[in-house]
This record gives sequence, structure tokens and C-alpha cells, in this order.
Amino acid sequence: MSGGESVEIRDDRAAGRLEAVAGGEVVGRIEYFVLDAPARALVPVHTVVEPAHEGKGIAGSLARELYAIAAREGVAVAPLCPYVVQWAARHPAEAPAADPGLLRAAKQWLAAHPGRF
Repeated sequence: MSGGESVEIRDDRAAGRLEAVAGGEVVGRIEYFVLDAPARALVPVHTVVEPAHEGKGIAGSLARELYAIAAREGVAVAPLCPYVVQWAARHPAEAPAADPGLLRAAKQWLAAHPGRF
């Protein structure tokens, strides 16, 4: 991470947010939900970095940690967030491709819960 800023990443599963915290404030987040069927998966929907903290690698650190959490839990990531899709394409060793069926199910879940994100 450039800029010398120390960032801690924490998973607030109940709120569906993976948060980057620096200096006691949330400076970035990935909003996600957990898909249960046809298989369990983490589904990132939005990546947000506060303007004052852009360009410091925070979004990439969040994406990397989301995939690491999924790997530790033995579940897939089905990214709907355009940023995470692009990050995954650039880091195939860390971000296994999502099953098309999981992506379809994630899109259907999102369409069925329009107020969630």
C-alpha cells in the first residue's frame, strides 16, 4: 500500500460489508451478500473508496481480502461488482473464475431484493 497509510480490513458479515479502516474511520468498503443456492458464495455488489483515499490500493486490498475470506471458508466468489470483476481478471491466481450458474443465481437474488443495495 502506497502513501504510508496503515489500513485494517474487517469483515462485518451481519451488515454485508468488508471495510477498510484507517485512522479509526472507514475509508473504503465492498458491499456483498452471501448466496446460499445453488451453492454458497460471497457476492460483491459495490466497491466504494472515499475520495480522499483513492489511488492508494484500498479497493484492491479489499478485493484480495474478499477472495482470501472465501478461500478460507471454502466458498466461491460470484462478483457482480464491476471493479471486483476487473480485479479478478487481473489476478487469476488469487481469484478463481466464478461458475456461470452461480453468477446467474446471484443476479436473480439481487433482482429479487431491489432495496438491498
